[in-house]
Amino acid sequence: MQTQPRLTPLTVFLLIVPPLLWAGNAVVGRLVRELVSPLTLNFVRWLIAFALLLPLAAPVLRRRSPLWAHWKRYALLGLFGIGLYNAFQYLALQTSTPINVTLVGSSVPLWILATGALFFGARITPREIGGALLSMVGVLLVLSRGDWQLLLALRLVPGDLYMLLGSIAWAFYSWMLARTDEPRSVRQDWAAFLMAQLVFGIAWSGALAAGEWTLTDAHFDIGWPLVAALLFIGIGPAVVAYRCWGTGVQRAGPQAASLFMNLTPLFAAVLSAAFLREAPHWYHGAAFLLIVGGIVVSSRR
Repeated sequence: MQTQPRLTPLTVFLLIVPPLLWAGNAVVGRLVRELVSPLTLNFVRWLIAFALLLPLAAPVLRRRSPLWAHWKRYALLGLFGIGLYNAFQYLALQTSTPINVTLVGSSVPLWILATGALFFGARITPREIGGALLSMVGVLLVLSRGDWQLLLALRLVPGDLYMLLGSIAWAFYSWMLARTDEPRSVRQDWAAFLMAQLVFGIAWSGALAAGEWTLTDAHFDIGWPLVAALLFIGIGPAVVAYRCWGTGVQRAGPQAASLFMNLTPLFAAVLSAAFLREAPHWYHGAAFLLIVGGIVVSSRR
């Protein structure tokens, strides 16, 4: 009988870093939406990440690399986690409000439970469902700013659908991270593991960006604000966050790890408070307790 992985302090740290960086990614993506087209932004972001990883993982590109025996898995990881998820998020930020995008994105834990049960043969326990729901209540508390009536005023736009599709893509990506038959020695080389995904992810995102320039009025207004934004999202939310997330999911499992993504809107609220000089409110602390409570409930044996 398979036992559920336990959350160690190191695993918790690995799973907290990505939501913090991804909250910053959402803020930056919203700020530069007038400077660069969304699919082009995603493509250039991963080109920067590729350049950063190349000195660390150049042997992956060799024909005799042991990772290419699993090339089909990396092609799918690159599609779901690099080609689709971030492209859908940047598309969503073009037309949808931050509160709507964050709300739809907070459904990831439920999509992970659903895809796990339908496609990966996972057994979903009532404790995991309860933890996911408890954590989502905390997310809704932040989004509503303590006033639940604000949620009733939400209106869905095309961007919300994009974020919904992105959440589903991320659910598949998380499950594929955890389900692997690769040797442990291969998975421990995080740079090589991410580089193998990037090779295919850049191809997917490049194809999407080419379609954007062919079919739409795409633009790329180069300047110091855009350069600074690209460097941040290419280093932090891309390389550092994906390195931590990949290791954290393999250590904790996709169900428990997915609940940490609900920290993203909380971190986004904190970042907004810092940049806008708005003092935190009571619901930020209450939401933090609910989100952490959901993580604890879901991950307990």
